[in-house]
Amino acid sequence: MKKQRVVVAMSGGVDSSVTAALLKEQGYEVIGMTMQIWDYSNFTAEHGETFGTCCSLDDVYDARRVAEQIDIPFYVINFEKEFQREVIDRFCEDYFAGRTPNPCVLCNQVLKFEMLLRKARELEADFLATGHYASIEREGESFFLRKGLDQSKDQSYFLFTLTQEQMAHTLFPLGQMTKDEVRQHAARFNLRVAEKAESQDICFVPDGDYVRFLEEERGSGQLDGDIVHVSGKVLGTHQGIYRYTVGQRKGLGIGWTAPLFVVGIDVEKKQVIVGEKEHLSRSELLIDGCNWSIPTPEAPLSTHCRIRYRHQEVPARVEPLPNRQARIVFEAPQKGITPGQAAVFYEGDKVIGGGWIQ
Repeated sequence: MKKQRVVVAMSGGVDSSVTAALLKEQGYEVIGMTMQIWDYSNFTAEHGETFGTCCSLDDVYDARRVAEQIDIPFYVINFEKEFQREVIDRFCEDYFAGRTPNPCVLCNQVLKFEMLLRKARELEADFLATGHYASIEREGESFFLRKGLDQSKDQSYFLFTLTQEQMAHTLFPLGQMTKDEVRQHAARFNLRVAEKAESQDICFVPDGDYVRFLEEERGSGQLDGDIVHVSGKVLGTHQGIYRYTVGQRKGLGIGWTAPLFVVGIDVEKKQVIVGEKEHLSRSELLIDGCNWSIPTPEAPLSTHCRIRYRHQEVPARVEPLPNRQARIVFEAPQKGITPGQAAVFYEGDKVIGGGWIQ
């Protein structure tokens, strides 16, 4: 019987390396593939240290060495132009439009599960596999994404855009493992990355200074304006709306009788709106770009909704609207609803849909 062929997206970290080793052990014909998405030559810390991000040149090197160690073919695919267009440009546009983007969702959606999966299919692979902590299960003729067993590592939130066709050709071998178990497998395979640290921060902002990055990409001074209290009183000025995000408290540089938080951003007026803690809570929001794993609802649906990665999903009613939009109404008001982030719907540990907060 012919072996099933699988392309593994290898980032150079322990998760994708164990994914490749496990699949080979299970009898698949495994091909390793790394996406070259960003030029890190301008980002080297003092004394030659590199920042702890994913997808660096060191990571490409580590992925290649692991592929050699477990004896699988390995390719590097240059997606720098596509990454610039689909992820970085969108990241900048969102910040300059008063939103707080989630580039990890976009990278998964466009680069991994559209472009890289397309490459895998061109190689006549049956599947694309990644080291995500999530699971895909088939129920009848439909596929569903489920949370990873390790709740502290669960990445289902970042994967809500997966379509039925993509899930049919995707494997997540680590979905039912804890991080400790993955590291134990790495040690069992004697992988060179067994003790490698976790990647941190946004890969194309390796020093964490996204304001500097945005100003280098798009220039500064264009979006300076006033800091305005919800009452309408001007409290101060700011040097760019992109420096602020809903829920932010520190770094406002203004005095008031009570602690103030960013509660909104008015792009047209170039205003950062601030208010007391009670002004942070909202009972509803709008989303667009909805993707459903269930048949698209035609009537309001009761479910549970997560509005950011580390948010615990809460009871909500989803009201479908035309043009892949929906209104979400929460049973209890939620704090820190942030335009640009994803709202993802769950039934237990099953992802049933999601969209982008407006």
